[in-house]
Amino acid sequence: MSLSRVVLTSGRSLDLSELRFSSTYGGMLEGYPCKPVNDMKIKGLLRAAEHAFPTTPVHLVPPPREHPDQYTGAFGPVEVLPAVSCVGSFRSTALDPNHDPILSRSALTVIWFQPTTHVPSDCDAEPALRDIAWEELARDYEL
Repeated sequence: MSLSRVVLTSGRSLDLSELRFSSTYGGMLEGYPCKPVNDMKIKGLLRAAEHAFPTTPVHLVPPPREHPDQYTGAFGPVEVLPAVSCVGSFRSTALDPNHDPILSRSALTVIWFQPTTHVPSDCDAEPALRDIAWEELARDYEL
């Protein structure tokens, strides 16, 4: 049973089987949001997703990066990512039409950022999430 269903702009339906939310800057004790901090956060999410879902490919939806003011500190200008980091495990029908539609599925683990803890649903997901090139990124597997 899926948590939610997301419909890509291509029309393909994806079932969300697992979703992990975290605060993008939760636990940040020192410093300020900037490119080096954001890059480390993204690399950490990629490593964690690859470890948690070792049998599926992992894709990062490039996050929007805002520059809210002109403040420049020791690590460069302030750069802010959306407040919520998301790691989702998605499933869909098989990519290869020759695979048995009953025994085969396709899978992809996706990392994206969004402003709230809203669970993506149908056509109401973040536009960048709905634009994923599933056919290029996902991988078929057998049940």
